[in-house]
Amino acid sequence: MIDRRTFTTALGGTLLAASVTGVARAARPRIRNIVLVHGAYADGSSWSAVIPLLQAAGLAVTAVQNPLTALADDVAATRRAIALQDGPTVLVGHSYAGTVISEAGVDPKVASLVYVAARAPDAGEDYVALTRRFPTAPASAGLVTTDGFAQLSEAAFLQDFANGVDPVKARALYAVQGPIAATLFAGRTTQAAWRDRPSFYAVSRRDRTTNPDLERFLAARMKAHTIELDSGHLSLITHPHEIAGLILRAANV
Repeated sequence: MIDRRTFTTALGGTLLAASVTGVARAARPRIRNIVLVHGAYADGSSWSAVIPLLQAAGLAVTAVQNPLTALADDVAATRRAIALQDGPTVLVGHSYAGTVISEAGVDPKVASLVYVAARAPDAGEDYVALTRRFPTAPASAGLVTTDGFAQLSEAAFLQDFANGVDPVKARALYAVQGPIAATLFAGRTTQAAWRDRPSFYAVSRRDRTTNPDLERFLAARMKAHTIELDSGHLSLITHPHEIAGLILRAANV
């Protein structure tokens, strides 16, 4: 087990800001399999800027397509992806997918976990109640529910969920927004994989979907190796090199 002290990495002139090829050479990842799990209001294409960087570093990458119909369904989809891996795996979750990887990450193949502006509930924890300890992020005000499924309004998606993303790209992401079951966030985990796996966390300082102080709390609670990015919620799109670099660190545990 590695030393899991929390650290904050400045962006300028650091390893995480270097090219991913350079990071791969420096880190020489021991783990070659990466499974990426997307969050709510998104699909697997949200990892499209990170995937080529990891592949260029010689890693085998799989992006899960969550149905977003229930926590159990998303965990099952992630477990199927893990089962297809041929060895130790880094499991990565963005946003809501942090809940998914906290449950699915107890699989023996999972060697480490990476949380990107992600939820990280403890086993059985009421995560919604936990969030009330922090100021509410603006994006939630734009949630629109129809026939049992919810989506963010266009204004909330572009201004809050995708703040900092190039406007053209943000509108494309809005077009593929994954509707979620209205009851999705009520699901509770039965396990917390971060309690016995090396964990890594990327905090988004300008996040308008998840309160950045909540992200810091979660990262500190799991004693994660932590970086902070001057990013909105979608750091995997606006800061792909830094996110890929963090994943490569997790692949070297």
